[in-house]
Amino acid sequence: MDPCPFVRVLVGNVSLKMPVAPRPAGAGAGVHPSTSPCYCKIRLNKMPYQTADAPLLLPTSSETSAAPATGVLAAAFHLSKADLDRLTAKPSLFGSRTARLKIVVFAGRRGMTCGVGGGGSGRLLGKVVIPLDLKGAAAKPVVYHSSWICIGKRGRKPSSVSAANAQLNLTVRAEPDPRFVFEFDGEPECSPQVLQVQGSMKQPMFTCKFSCRSNSDLRSRSMPADTGSGGRNWLTAFGSDRERTGKERKGWSVTVHDLSGSPVALASMVTPFVASPGTDRVSKSNPGAWLVLRPGDGTWKPWGRLECWRERGAGAAAGDSLGYRFELVLPDPAGMGVGVSVADSTILASKGGRFAIDLTASQPFGRSGSPACSPRGSGDYGMWPFGNCRGFVMSAAVQGEGKCSRPTVEVGVQNVGCAEDAAAFVALAAAIDLSMDACRLFSHRLRRELSASRSDLLR
Repeated sequence: MDPCPFVRVLVGNVSLKMPVAPRPAGAGAGVHPSTSPCYCKIRLNKMPYQTADAPLLLPTSSETSAAPATGVLAAAFHLSKADLDRLTAKPSLFGSRTARLKIVVFAGRRGMTCGVGGGGSGRLLGKVVIPLDLKGAAAKPVVYHSSWICIGKRGRKPSSVSAANAQLNLTVRAEPDPRFVFEFDGEPECSPQVLQVQGSMKQPMFTCKFSCRSNSDLRSRSMPADTGSGGRNWLTAFGSDRERTGKERKGWSVTVHDLSGSPVALASMVTPFVASPGTDRVSKSNPGAWLVLRPGDGTWKPWGRLECWRERGAGAAAGDSLGYRFELVLPDPAGMGVGVSVADSTILASKGGRFAIDLTASQPFGRSGSPACSPRGSGDYGMWPFGNCRGFVMSAAVQGEGKCSRPTVEVGVQNVGCAEDAAAFVALAAAIDLSMDACRLFSHRLRRELSASRSDLLR
């Protein structure tokens, strides 16, 4: 398998330094920048803003003091080859194509400003733009900035004397992040092929088989589920015997086969998606669950658990979202398996979005390159809680309700040792895509492909 080139731009070690100024006298003086919390909004070109804290540091007598390394990741931007080609092309007649990283710094707590520029709130401290030449970033890491930079001499009039002399410390770097890219050539419930994408070339890699069965049918397969020697049975632990009539969706599964026809991964709905009493929605307090399994030693062994539910919008104008939580099932000395949460977020039900597992923020952010201490292959789960997964793990595109969905899956190269590893992520992508249907309001009927009778005809 050949990966596709990707680059990620990382921003970290953010901190703020301002000289102490006397507090303004009189009522209504506002928030003093040297005592209030600060944060920044970070944006690469037209990508969405990302927000991070900007801790204040005590001023030092030496103006040349070394910038501290907080070890905290503030923002991460992911660029595909198409993105890189646009940014590294020759300048157009309408302006430069150079990537520009914009950092806007505010005093006050998050969510208190009106717009990016402060909108009259009087809390903008300053802004800075750092140009990034991304040519060659797909081949080797590049550090663009790692020191203090003045922010009080640009943009709007600063809110105080101390803000005029404010300095921001940050590290900006880009590094190669090659990924395997897979694309479903149909909706998961239609038992499609899965193609590997490399540039303009696509070739078959896996096939998917969707079925709609009872949960007990999984235990009757030719590869029985592994219960371990006196250990935890993940099927019974995550599944339940809820066999209610009425508002429930249950028994869905997707088996991923390699091109020889051998099963290499399985996503099975082990906890039904059931409407909460008096409602027509799956609630967070009673989510449905999938178990993703891989074959090993003649059995299906648990690899991960996905829980999904329907989350109400925060306001009248906000729509519902698909809430999800994913846990890796890692071995432990007792042989029972331990669930470790690696993803917990939401996806808009109307527009869709991306399911992502990214552990970059879990590792200390250095000034140059990735941390030298790699957990891969160490076997020390006490030091690194995520097994062999590290950095960017995977992402999958998820379409909104009622839309044709052919998921595209990206998997970080460092998390794939063989084709079977990639198959587990493909099964997980199918599960999250099908969960958008499973969590749909029960007042809406599902497509016939998701019914048990239709599934029987497709076998």
